[in-house]
Amino acid sequence: MKNALHQPQTVVVLGGASDIARAIVVALDSPNLRTVVLGCRNVDGADTDGLAAELSGATVRAVRFDATEHEAHRDWVTNVAAEHGDLDVVIQAFGQLGPDAATDPADAARLVDVNMTGAVSSGLAVAEQLRAQGHGTLVSLSSVAGVRTRASNFVYGSTKAGLDAFTTGLGHSLHGSGANVVTVRPGMVRTSMTEGMEDAPFTVDADVVAAATVEGIRKGRSVVWAPAALQGVFGLLRYAPGPVWRRLDR
Repeated sequence: MKNALHQPQTVVVLGGASDIARAIVVALDSPNLRTVVLGCRNVDGADTDGLAAELSGATVRAVRFDATEHEAHRDWVTNVAAEHGDLDVVIQAFGQLGPDAATDPADAARLVDVNMTGAVSSGLAVAEQLRAQGHGTLVSLSSVAGVRTRASNFVYGSTKAGLDAFTTGLGHSLHGSGANVVTVRPGMVRTSMTEGMEDAPFTVDADVVAAATVEGIRKGRSVVWAPAALQGVFGLLRYAPGPVWRRLDR
């Protein structure tokens, strides 16, 4: 299935409004790409025409998808595969920042439900499909915020830590099946979700994350850091003493 890995025919995005996922789809484009399915909460607001204009000729359609409708995820994936054939690449890109999560227990629970629980239910559904196919890649957008949580966004960071642990473990469970998982750990990315926020060190544009992700897919990597320098930075920061870590978070 080398061709499906390098030049996928069908790409599915869970979280179709994601700027990063859109950039990954564009980076995956080739004459072989035939279908892109955007799973969105708001189908009417999906920019299918705009994305199609950036591609070589693939059809782009939007299908309603909600990360919190856990019991529907298996059927959602099965139905998309039944209509469009094998799923070559599935990008799990939904998520929220939850700015009030640290002070509002209900908001924190909602954030966990989207970022973590939704990722587990949809991820298992996708993995079941890819395992049955005998090929395919699940790309899951994690974050360096989950490598070591900061006081300023520890609830969000904890959801990404859980997501990261889940997807890396899911990848191990798929070993030998022909399917695989790529966990992407970007730093801050300039997107509509971070618009108006001050750039953190190593902040990049979505196309930088996309390029690193596609390179990771094609080289068979299980984890991608974007930018790559963050792997070394967090290799040190995860062991920084608590007082030092708290000072860096100011």
